Amino acid sequence: MLHTLKINTSELEVGMFVSGLDRPWLETPFIMQGFCVGSAEEIERLRNYCSYVFVDFAKSRNKDHPLLKRIRAVSTAVPIADIFPGRPLKPYPTTSEWKEESAQAWLVLDSLVDDVNAIFEHVSDGGALNVIRLKKSVEPVVESMSRNPDACIWLARLKQHDQYAYQHSLSASIWAVALGRQLGLPRHDLRSLAIGCMLMDVGKLRVDPDLLRAPRQLTEEESDRMREHVAHGVNIARESGMINQDVLDIVAHHHERFDGSGYPQGLVGDRIPPMARIAAIVDTYDAVTSNRSHAKAISPSDAIKLLYQSRNIEFQAELVEVFIQAVGIYPAGTIVELTSGEVGVVVSEYRTRRLKPKILMLLDKRKYRLREPRLIDLSEVQGDPDAPPLGIARSLEPGAYDIDLSQAEI
Repeated sequence: MLHTLKINTSELEVGMFVSGLDRPWLETPFIMQGFCVGSAEEIERLRNYCSYVFVDFAKSRNKDHPLLKRIRAVSTAVPIADIFPGRPLKPYPTTSEWKEESAQAWLVLDSLVDDVNAIFEHVSDGGALNVIRLKKSVEPVVESMSRNPDACIWLARLKQHDQYAYQHSLSASIWAVALGRQLGLPRHDLRSLAIGCMLMDVGKLRVDPDLLRAPRQLTEEESDRMREHVAHGVNIARESGMINQDVLDIVAHHHERFDGSGYPQGLVGDRIPPMARIAAIVDTYDAVTSNRSHAKAISPSDAIKLLYQSRNIEFQAELVEVFIQAVGIYPAGTIVELTSGEVGVVVSEYRTRRLKPKILMLLDKRKYRLREPRLIDLSEVQGDPDAPPLGIARSLEPGAYDIDLSQAEI
């Protein structure tokens, strides 16, 4: 039984046991790493340093607090089939090799990038959302991902757009389809995931651009204005004639969190539509692994750890675990350092050999750029018998050693 809940500091009360903060303890004046709130003054001090904290109700004085209903609502494991009632879940076989699929994926992603840019620019200029064009553009990507997801994942990393919102929409859609494919959702559900995640931030086109680019933590008033992008997005989707409820659910609820700490409605557990629970996971994963105006990207493996630590707090545990199965610790496009000290980028993963992917080698062990990148398959490398086997030592942050993935050609 889980006992810890992430709550806003505005919800803190005397008697609650604070077991974690939204920042390292050393960055605050609190001496003990975990303490029971003893006064209103302590609550005020916490509010001065933190937006949210983690409360352990097993150690709190009030063990029957109303907030415990959040924990009870999310702490029971459920079968995946129960999350998606009425949907037949069937595994997708990999029906094409990575090299074969990458040629087709390149064409469909090129077309999708052009279409998304045009669609978003039209909406930004006050026009209506072209749903028909978006559906036609998404379809080939869903088909490619169904055959072999690694190619699209790899190429999406390469096609970095100069506007984060556009790139984020494309990448989040690909992560969502990868998760949906791993779940075995029907093809029409994969399309809904792709379209919904493509549109979940379209409402930001009606938010002050200065707020979107602010290189700092927003004020409470500014945060409220930023959160209005959800309502804007729903309006844009509905005004376009969108009637797909799964798509509308994603746009409306991708910022809800499993423990009820999200917005705009503070929905808890299974009150959040299933497709929106998927969108919340991929939205967060892509955001933290991308450079934003207010935060530097973290490595994919660190992002996976973040999601894993947030199971049944912010995200449904069962869906987090399936997402990890879908993308692995080192998804295509991840910059990695090998045990030899050499640096490369993951090109593709084998479905059954997550730790032995193909790597495009870019830097030698001294971190000097290779004249010609070379492709190696870690599952087939024959290393020095007297040396440890060649493998991945760690994943690196995007842009490490000034590596530009858009220049990485195979």
